[in-house]
Amino acid sequence: MSDSETARSAASRETRGSAPALPKDALEIAAGYAFAGPALDLGALLWDGLCLPDAQIRIPLPMLNRHGLVAGATGTGKTKTLQLIAEQLSAQGVPVFLADVKGDLSGISAPGTGDARVQGRAADVHQQWTATGFPAEFFALGGVGHGIPVRATVTSFGPVLLSKVLGLNQTQEQSLGLIFHYADTKGLELFDLKDLRAVVAFLTSDEGRAELKTIGGLSTATAGVILRSLTAFEAQGMADFFGEPEFEPGDFLRAADDGRGIVSVLELPAVQDRPQLFSTFLMWLLADLFHDLPEVGDVDKPKLVFFFDEAHLLFDGASKAFLDSITQTVRLIRSKGVGVFFVTQTPKDVPSDVLAQLGNRVQHALRAFTPEDQKALRATVKTFPNSAYDLEELLTGLGTGEAVVTVLSEKGAPTPVAATRLRAPESLMGPVDAAVLDRAVRESPLYGRYAQAVDRESAYEKLTAAQERQRTDQPQAPARGRAPKQEPTLVEQVVDSGMFKSLARSVGTQLGREITRTLFGTARRRR
Repeated sequence: MSDSETARSAASRETRGSAPALPKDALEIAAGYAFAGPALDLGALLWDGLCLPDAQIRIPLPMLNRHGLVAGATGTGKTKTLQLIAEQLSAQGVPVFLADVKGDLSGISAPGTGDARVQGRAADVHQQWTATGFPAEFFALGGVGHGIPVRATVTSFGPVLLSKVLGLNQTQEQSLGLIFHYADTKGLELFDLKDLRAVVAFLTSDEGRAELKTIGGLSTATAGVILRSLTAFEAQGMADFFGEPEFEPGDFLRAADDGRGIVSVLELPAVQDRPQLFSTFLMWLLADLFHDLPEVGDVDKPKLVFFFDEAHLLFDGASKAFLDSITQTVRLIRSKGVGVFFVTQTPKDVPSDVLAQLGNRVQHALRAFTPEDQKALRATVKTFPNSAYDLEELLTGLGTGEAVVTVLSEKGAPTPVAATRLRAPESLMGPVDAAVLDRAVRESPLYGRYAQAVDRESAYEKLTAAQERQRTDQPQAPARGRAPKQEPTLVEQVVDSGMFKSLARSVGTQLGREITRTLFGTARRRR
């Protein structure tokens, strides 16, 4: 009997547990996914054009902090895969963070509809499908759109990530770092963009140019370029994303009263036209988690699984130093119990050093309509382990909701490559009504903490007040023959003020001393 006839014979059996009758190659693949411990169920094996429901494809729960990649062409089912994985993580008590670029993941909070397509998919893969909603909270960058506002202070965001958002070159990035250093040491707090703009404007003014001499390597011309970039950035409506109260990424690590992990959905449709902003904000959230969480080593289940959508936007135009920082963060955050899944179209969108850190792969269909597409297809095939499949042919022939999977086994070894028909999500596959979403936002226990923006005294107010004092305290013209009294510079007024001296004596605060900065130049949190 041929392999094809054997597969059809095996598929015709209805009884579970008939795996030993699978074709030899399919049986070897299925054996690679027979895990003893807790695992997420992805779907059933595809072999020789048939779905073999007795061969279940799974991911061990402890291996979710070994990171992963979900890739595939537009319309192949990546979003539904994220939803499927997020549901099962939540059910096992693991909090999840989802970046919702298209605005169709809010449905995870509501029970799905068991239409004919869903029921047919469930039958194909032996899934006991039950309509289920999962505990979810919704966030929005700066409160732009539907969600609890997520803001960062400029000082916490840091010069490296801000340079990425502003589109600065490497020299300008280094100069921005010097400006942050200056503000840190002078006690000029950078909470929002107007604070940073005020400091740069002062340094480029006639009075402030003398201060540039204390900042090695920063020229007036470069400071002027940075000031113009900041002004243009604010003019595009970006000021809302920076300020206080600053969001605590630790609030993503929570469980509902019933023990299920809360799914935090960052709603991004309102900022789709600012892709570099939201991708860099996601990196800030990840970097902040990295330096806040304690080391835990290998754990029975992750503390959080973070899905980084439209990942290619983070890497486009990134400097080598920036990529090195991403690689180091991804490599080390595993020991903090956090898993990171990058979501993009092809593996080539992710630098090889980062790709090497991603132990779990779900690759949806690719298109090969152009020579560039064919080149990307061949490159993708080379990133997989040796396989019993013709992957070039398979990857172009997968249907929606089907994918090629390889994950890390419970022992940390790669599983065999498995073509998989994926399960159907049990929550709503589409957005919830806007009124329902807004009500969920207002009822969140986090809403009261973050909804209202706060504008405390910081660099802008201090420098403005010093300028005002200087204008009102202008000396009268000196009498003939008497030398005029030398007025202190603006920065001397700020530094010599009673408030600054008091702050400088307070070693226990972030003010009056240089802020400790980390991989991305982000400031360490003061809890």
